[in-house]
Amino acid sequence: MKKLISIALVSVFAFSMMSTVAFAQVDVSAELGATFGLGTQSLKGSLTNIVNALLAFLGILAIIIVLIGGFKWMTSGGSEEKVTSARQMIVAGIIGLAIVLAAFAIVKFVVDAVV
Repeated sequence: MKKLISIALVSVFAFSMMSTVAFAQVDVSAELGATFGLGTQSLKGSLTNIVNALLAFLGILAIIIVLIGGFKWMTSGGSEEKVTSARQMIVAGIIGLAIVLAAFAIVKFVVDAVV
């Protein structure tokens, strides 16, 4: 009796796997992006948008660093140590902003050259 039940379970399992293999032949790649709300944009366009968003975030971060440095300078109360720290922060923010702008220019040039 145990042998008959195990054969029946294996048969049911095997037949259920056959339908999965048959359904695997359907090509759903065309509708898959629209189904999940991904759109139909090309890979180049998607990567460009991701890089631009990342560079925009880094640019905003650099500007915030400059603003924090300016605030520290204004609230230093004439202390040379605080002024020096604030000045270093402002310079670091400006250098970071220059790097972000250069990275944006390089990405723009490379993307335009590839297409």
